[in-house]
Amino acid sequence: MSPVPHARRRRAILSSFCVLSSFAMLGALPAAAQQSASPDLLPPVEVDPPRKPIAAKPAMPRRTGNAAHRQMPAAKPAAPVGTRVAVSPTGIVTPVANVANAITIVTDRDIATQQARTVPDILSTVPGLNVVQAGGPGGQTNVFVRGTNANHTKLIIDGIDVGDVTNGNGAFDFAHLLAADIQQFEVLRGPQSGLYGSDAIGGVISVITRKGDGPARATASVESGSFKTFNQSAGLSGSQANVNYAVNVAHLHAGDVPVTPWQLLPAGQKAIGNTYDNVTASAKLGVDLNEAWTLNSVVRTTDATLLFTGDSGFPSVPDAVRSNHTVRQLATREEAVWSLLGGRIRNYFGVNYVNNRSSDLTAGNPVAAVATGERIKYDWHAVTELAPHNNLIVGLEQQTERLKTADLSAENGNKAGFIELQTEFARRWFVVASLRNDVNDQFGGHGTYRIAPAMILPVTETKLKASYGTGFKAPTLSQLHQDFPAFNFFANPDLKPEESTGYDAGFEQPLFSGRVRFGTTYFHNSITNLINFNTTFTSYANVGLATTEGTESFVAADLTDRISLRADYTFTRAIDAATGQQLLRRPKEKWSATATWLPIDALSLSATVLRISDWLDVSRDGLTTGLVAPGYTIVNLRGDYALSDQVKLFGRVDNLFNRHYQNPTGFLAPGLGVFAGIRVATSGLQ
Repeated sequence: MSPVPHARRRRAILSSFCVLSSFAMLGALPAAAQQSASPDLLPPVEVDPPRKPIAAKPAMPRRTGNAAHRQMPAAKPAAPVGTRVAVSPTGIVTPVANVANAITIVTDRDIATQQARTVPDILSTVPGLNVVQAGGPGGQTNVFVRGTNANHTKLIIDGIDVGDVTNGNGAFDFAHLLAADIQQFEVLRGPQSGLYGSDAIGGVISVITRKGDGPARATASVESGSFKTFNQSAGLSGSQANVNYAVNVAHLHAGDVPVTPWQLLPAGQKAIGNTYDNVTASAKLGVDLNEAWTLNSVVRTTDATLLFTGDSGFPSVPDAVRSNHTVRQLATREEAVWSLLGGRIRNYFGVNYVNNRSSDLTAGNPVAAVATGERIKYDWHAVTELAPHNNLIVGLEQQTERLKTADLSAENGNKAGFIELQTEFARRWFVVASLRNDVNDQFGGHGTYRIAPAMILPVTETKLKASYGTGFKAPTLSQLHQDFPAFNFFANPDLKPEESTGYDAGFEQPLFSGRVRFGTTYFHNSITNLINFNTTFTSYANVGLATTEGTESFVAADLTDRISLRADYTFTRAIDAATGQQLLRRPKEKWSATATWLPIDALSLSATVLRISDWLDVSRDGLTTGLVAPGYTIVNLRGDYALSDQVKLFGRVDNLFNRHYQNPTGFLAPGLGVFAGIRVATSGLQ
């Protein structure tokens, strides 16, 4: 497919936005918004109507560090204190109770309680997901959402699409994403291209890092344990007058993690453990210039090195010396927020920049393979409060991706216009509808949409929810342009986007004033034009058709003020429609249960059980297919004790019963691990 001429592209995007704007004015199905770099994760407020004041002392407005989100003196919460909110379903802060989409929220307090060090640790028990990590820390990590492919999930950090341009299929490697600075983590399941464009067939994972608030607060932690682990972190955050700030540095080190099964080693060769180092630094800054203008800035860098055992020969065997994989990542968003009419109209102007550089030096090869990918995106969106709890969002985006290797330099661009309508009726009926059009330099225009209604029934307070939407995945620069003539393999510039249609429906039921909640959701996805190898294995082609469906069920209970339980169960049927076989690395069943107990105020104890059923896999060298990998069950324990408001001791046990398993096949998962450490803060220690 030949590229669309520049003038034609410009006319197409202008026409699409005019059409979208017309729909908005008519109140029809609108679309999605880019997330802000620095949202305030507090329940939205309802402002009392103006009335003649009675002589009284003036009330001071609560400071949030962002003029666009300041609360008025006469405000009262629209939701009970402690109500969880989400940003990813709509692009603006919304109580989770009002959201129809299937979503899992993990807060910084949850992360501290479960002592998660990396994002794969967080994702392991999230319903609807399968996490596949090649060995321990630093090993390549793919996430399959609702049975879709690993490259069908979009990852966003503080409003930045951090998808890796250097990866051949565009999938993000979650192995290098640390959890030290995360304030909230959201897993939004189901097609979201009507909101987020390409890559969001399976869903969106959104990371919101910590934002400074209140007096200056310094934190630090040190942890050591099995596998020669030595982790540290330090942070400083706070706000003063019109400035909020948060900086954080985290270092994760694992010195000797067994990964290679002894059965694969040549006779007499000893296994060599992996060594992994990751240093991640982040900074978030906000400045209120005046009542109308706010500036936000986010910068995040990662420098990680993995020493691992590669494979060579035919048939391949593990090498006797380790290979070196180095990753350097930079992600930044600069944002200006312009508020009008007392904040009822908020304009967000943003510039995102992402740079990924990977270097692979394999055993016996003196020259490293280096790839550099970058993405720059300009966006604007406006949030208009039409009425209390009713918002209209419109916006535009322009994005350019570049890939550079030793023998390739490629570029592709995309423009988009979108609209979203978020409505609430009588506090019991909620609807979010979105419409988006992307115009890609390579394959032209592509429209997507989504609608998600929810209703809370009176008396029983049962929440009924559903969503229906479309998604697409654009071919990567590698698939379109990168040739490997030595292997008689060539790119295909005529590839079409992968497309999907998906829906879900379910309910949630609270009991005993919300102390007990349970629910279930059925989901279904139909994916066409899947990109795979052609019949001669010499190029890519749109040859695939897949269907995924299943259920996600949960029950959560606060048995007492000190004991809480949560259990999740996911059933997934992911089928290749051409062969009728289960898709690779999609276990049919996954369940987890977590119990938390606070025997005294200073002591917190928790235990988690995770069960994964068997799945279809291939051998480590990829030559043996149709393998059935056995399932596994692991138990993890956590505990922490607060010596004071400033010092806390903590410890954890991973894989308590030392269960030996491989996920994926050919890569050992870590066995029994025991870790302990200390966390300190100047105040308010979690």
